[in-house]
Formats: sequence, structure tokens, C-alpha cells
Amino acid sequence: MMWSPISRAVMAPLLMLLWLGLSPAWADIYRHVDANGVVHFTNAPQYTDRPGKQSWSFYRKEMRSPPTATAGPAVHAYRDIIREYARAYRLEEALVKAVIKAESNYNPQSLSSKGAQGLMQLIPETARLMNVNDPFDPAENIRGGSNYLRLMLDQFSGNLDLALAAYNAGPNAVQRHGGIPPYTETRQYVQRVRQYLDQYRHNGDNFL
Repeated sequence: MMWSPISRAVMAPLLMLLWLGLSPAWADIYRHVDANGVVHFTNAPQYTDRPGKQSWSFYRKEMRSPPTATAGPAVHAYRDIIREYARAYRLEEALVKAVIKAESNYNPQSLSSKGAQGLMQLIPETARLMNVNDPFDPAENIRGGSNYLRLMLDQFSGNLDLALAAYNAGPNAVQRHGGIPPYTETRQYVQRVRQYLDQYRHNGDNFL
């Protein structure tokens, strides 16, 4: 999910790592809450003792998704949880699996540099809205992500593409643009989830 606020301080060090051909997969992530209650994340905090300036606290290490080969056992491990909440929120099981695959590749500890957390990559604001206390707990995360996905489907009259775009970029962006926003990440995200959905529909959990 791309729509949580994020400090620009993240970009320069990440771009430098990429330019050097290095992976930022295990970067330390730091957290700051501004005066408006907005949570910001960065992997390059700028500490200061001056009153009123930003103060960053260590949050956790950033974790990337594991190799695809490890996703298979995870699909089966979370199958019952996915089925439970898919039924509770009137979702197709294959759709929940496809979103998890696209968001975290079934890594429950996944944390993006934008602050998205867990299997279904809930940003802190969404986690609070869905009453998720621990987004790294698979059951809580899948419950919250499934609930939110159902809300997006209801908000956009069951239009899956718009619901997925809203899940990724936020419902305000979809409404503002009158459809899927012209963001490369969002458009690729919708297409990727659609592809995974088709695979899970036809191959079940044999598709990893």
C-alpha cells in the first residue's frame, strides 16, 4: 500500500544504495509522529536536540519478502485463517490469497519503507481503523486486510479494479481521478493482483 505519509529522508539513501548495487533489505526503520498525529517512517533519521524539531525512535528492521520458494508452505499455513475471514467478509478466498501474494509474498514480518506492515501490508492508519493491534500477527493482519478490502469493494459498488486501486493508493485518490489513478505502481498492482487471482482460481494452492 503506497498511501501513508513518508519522509523524503527515505529517498536519498535508498537511491544511493540502488546506485551502488546494494540491497536495503535489512535497513533499520525509524518512526516519528508529527504534531498532527501523522506517522512518518525513514531509514535515515536526522537527530536533533533543538526544541520543536523532529525526533525519531527506532521502530524495527525493514524486511523484504522471502524467496518465492518459501511461499508455498506459508500459503497452507494461513489457509484456515484466510478461509475464515474470506467467509466473514464475503470475499473470494482466491482474492485474499492474491492480495497477500502481491503485498508481501506471504511474509508476515514484511515492513515497507512506507510503513506498510505484515501479510496484507496495512499502514498504521488502516490498522487502527480496522482495530488491528498487532499488524505482524497473521490472524489480525488478515482480518484487518480482509475487512478493509470488503469496505473498498462496497465503496466502489463491487468494482474489483477500483477496489484494488483504492487498497493500494487510497479511496480518495480513486475518487479524485474518477477511476484507477495514473500511478504506475497502482496500475501495475491492480494488474498483478488480477494475474495472481486468476492463478489461484485455476490452480488453487498449487500456485505459490
